[in-house]
Amino acid sequence: MFTGIVTDIGKIRALEQRGDLRARVATGYDTATVDIGASIACDGVCLTVIALGEDWFDVEISAETVSKTNLGGWSEGHRINLERALKVGDELGGHIVSGHVDGVAEIVAVRDEGDSTRVQFRAPEALARFIAPKGSIALNGTSLTVNEVEGCTFGINFIPHTKTATTWGDAKLGDHVNLEIDTLARYVARLRDFA
Repeated sequence: MFTGIVTDIGKIRALEQRGDLRARVATGYDTATVDIGASIACDGVCLTVIALGEDWFDVEISAETVSKTNLGGWSEGHRINLERALKVGDELGGHIVSGHVDGVAEIVAVRDEGDSTRVQFRAPEALARFIAPKGSIALNGTSLTVNEVEGCTFGINFIPHTKTATTWGDAKLGDHVNLEIDTLARYVARLRDFA
């Protein structure tokens, strides 16, 4: 489990197709405190650490994960949001995030509003019903508050801190981002289906 509070910006150092896709991620984390088998959210996708170095870790990414996320678009030098798994007693500053991406959204508009940036996304139609104004959503692993929703389109306001502490300062029109709906919304909708 994660909180959607990004704690490092990693950089893809190497990619190799070996049956599954293997990625080496440069990180500022103290890798002496990371175990083989640990879960790290990489752009919101829960991945398992399979190898470690002084300033990097490796993960394997299945074809299923590549097909359901934006990870197939990674390239060497690409910056990604990182978050280590939640520990008992950690502050829950965002919302509960599983790292199981539901789909990919597309950035359809970007405009500055003062020092902040308003970004509009188009969600897959099947997921749009789970997105609510003032509700939580995880995009590329970042816990965010939805400002407005119209059909499959929703807006997020990125404050300056979020743009510098995450990769959201790099966002541009046409980008595809990993979308995880709020777990609570998922269960409420499931219960409603049986009511």
